[in-house]
This record gives sequence, C-alpha cells and structure tokens, in this order.
Amino acid sequence: MVTQTECFNLKDAISKQAEATFVDIQNLYRELHRTPELPFKEYKTSARLADALESLGYEVTRDVGGTGVVALMNNGTGPTVMLRGDMDALPIKEETGLDFASKETTIAADGNEVPLMHACGHDLHSSCIVGTAAVMAALKEHWSGTLMLICQPAEEIFGGAKAMLNDGLYERFPRPDIILGQHNMPALAGSVGHITGSAMAACTNLEVTIHGAGGHGSMPAQTVDPIVIAAHVVTRLQSIVSREVPPEETVVVTVGKLHSGTQANIIPHSAELEINIRSFDDALHSQVVTSIERIIRAECEAGRSPKLPEFRVLNETIALHNDTMAVEHVRSAHAKHFGDANLYAMPRLNGSEDFPFFGNAEAGGFGGEDIPYAYWFIGATAAERWAKTPGESVSQKMRHLEMPHSPYYFPGNDVTLRTGIEAMTTGALAYLA
Repeated sequence: MVTQTECFNLKDAISKQAEATFVDIQNLYRELHRTPELPFKEYKTSARLADALESLGYEVTRDVGGTGVVALMNNGTGPTVMLRGDMDALPIKEETGLDFASKETTIAADGNEVPLMHACGHDLHSSCIVGTAAVMAALKEHWSGTLMLICQPAEEIFGGAKAMLNDGLYERFPRPDIILGQHNMPALAGSVGHITGSAMAACTNLEVTIHGAGGHGSMPAQTVDPIVIAAHVVTRLQSIVSREVPPEETVVVTVGKLHSGTQANIIPHSAELEINIRSFDDALHSQVVTSIERIIRAECEAGRSPKLPEFRVLNETIALHNDTMAVEHVRSAHAKHFGDANLYAMPRLNGSEDFPFFGNAEAGGFGGEDIPYAYWFIGATAAERWAKTPGESVSQKMRHLEMPHSPYYFPGNDVTLRTGIEAMTTGALAYLA
C-alpha cells in the first residue's frame, strides 16, 4: 500500500520529470502546430510522433488503421492502461498571429485548395501523449503493468477510432483494462474538469438529395421544384425536437447546408442538404434520424418528386458516457496532484467525439465486455484573459471565449501543455502505481 508520503514524493517526481522533458515537448508541439494535416493524411505527423516514442524506448507500430500509431511499454505484471490522443487538423485558415502559426494548404477531396490549422488542439493532445511517455519511461520503477499509447487519426470525421479497431487494435495489441483520454477546453489554464456519465453527444451528419424535374423559371407548372420541397423539409424538421422529443432530453437538428440551382430563371433538377443531428441517448438518436428520413420522404411525395430521396451518412459517432467509478478514481488522483481548487465540474457538451468507440464493444465492433473509460478536460485560457472574461461559472465564461474550431483558438500555452502531460501521467499512475 502506498503511503501519503510516497504519494507526495511521486507527485514531485511527476512534476520534476514533466519539467525535464518540457522544452522538447514544447518544440514538438510547435512543430506539429506549424504543419497540420487533414484526417487520414497525417503522414508527417504520425511519423514524427512514432519516431519520438521509439526514441523513448517504446515498442512502436505504425500505420494502424491508416496513419495510427500504437506504442507499448511492458513493465511487469499489472493492468493494461490505454492513453489516447488524436492528431488530425481542420481546413481552417489560422488567424492567431502566432510566430509558429500554420501557413499550410492542401488539396481537399473536392479538388479545391484549402488552408490547414490545428484549431481543435489535436497537436496539443498528441504532444501530451509523447510528454507522458517520457515521464512514464523515467518513472518505470514506480509502476507496474502495460502502458499502451494511441496516436489516433481522423477524429474530426469520426473515422480514426473505428479504423484502428477494424485493423485489429485489440487483437494485435493487448486489450486494455481502462482507457483514458483528455481534451482541451476554454477553461482556466492549469485546471482540470471532470464529468461522470453522459458527457458528450452522439452525432450523425446526414447528406440528403431531393430530386425534382427542372425547367424554365417562367413555367413552374411544367416542373417539379426541389427547392420548394427542400424549403418545406427545413421548416418541418424543426418540429421534431419540439413535438417528438421528450422535453427533458437534449436534441439538436441543424440543416447546415442547402444547395440547389445556378441562377434565378432556372428550376434545378435536385437539391442537396446536409443535416447535423446531436443527442445524448443513442436509442433516441436513432429515433430522430428515422423521423428525419420519414419527413423528407413525405415532403418529397407531397411535392411530386419523381424519385425517392437519397440518404447518405457522411459520418457518425455514439454518445460519450464516462464510467463513473473510473472518473472518480482519476479525479481523486488529479485532486492529490493538482489540488481540489484546480479542479472544476465540466458541463455536458453538445460536441462529439469518436473516443467512446474504443470502450463500447457493440459499437466498436470488438468482442467481449465493454471497457471502462474516463475522459476529462484541461483548461486552455491564460489566467489574465480568464480573469477579465465576464461570468462566474465555467459555462458562463466559455460563452465569451473562442471555442475549438475558431480560426483564433489557441490552446497550446505552456501552462496547458504542462497540465496535459501531468494530468495524463497522473491518470495512468492511478492504475499502474
């Protein structure tokens, strides 16, 4: 049994080793930030991370599920703890003004050139994985078991977790006993937020094609106008949340894209919509998607559409439900390391993640029981900015701050980077020490 004195010494050792590796990790972070890559295109990023992990003595496997990296350190008997960080970026032009800001561009799938930016902090997450790897390697005498580190591709399109699982993640490598992950948030830098149970939403991005019969704008009776049908669809979809979802549930239905036609006097042949659906209950989520499809079919029939509408799921993920015991266990370790004053209650987020696929046996497509997981949040707003931000609670202040996916969002300050390394290390040692 570990005594309080030994815990205190281990706390100091974690901080000391994190500081010893900090300059290298800071340089790694800035390098990754400067050179972002799109989902499943993280070739340079994954190679750089794999090299860094190999240099620390880990057994590294590359190209798992495309560009994923798996690093193992076997250190005697004990549980297998999996730590996950993501590494893909977004097609956003960076406006942070940093001297290491991204100026990268690439050709997207549609053939157009797009700018690139780490606007969600995945460069921070993967840098923290390497920083944790360095600290854990230096503290090998203080823990026993297997540490499994994951650098995951394509989180932004909910593709990387399933790709790694489909590539035999739990057959080729040890099946973890616990899975830990973290994400940055515009909370106070140096703070760590926890939430048990329902934490992040399920999400489906649905593409819909509505067919019409185009013709001259002066002769609408000789056509079937898909724009009119689409307009009725957009309006009618708003009734799902208000009339089909219980009021105590949280569901969002957003039509984020509606495209049809080329000019005023041409009635087009088709209209395309993209619909974003979010909820915190997977069964209810499926019900809402079914309702959307029912309404669109009915409106197409009412509008005399000559063909049935076409539906295509662009990407989707399940709700993130943190294991209560795992979160409390990790929170206790974080409280000992950071102090209760530096912990906060994280509000439930309508944002979504593909992280829960790693723990959900049915949705993740792996056999056996579900694997418990804990997913927490590290603050990314510098203290001076935080103090000047209106509001009392974390939720109130967040409304006035840049959020992930903003071209002005920058989570990678030194305090956040240190906190991310120490939070992940402390979480792992809560099971391995």
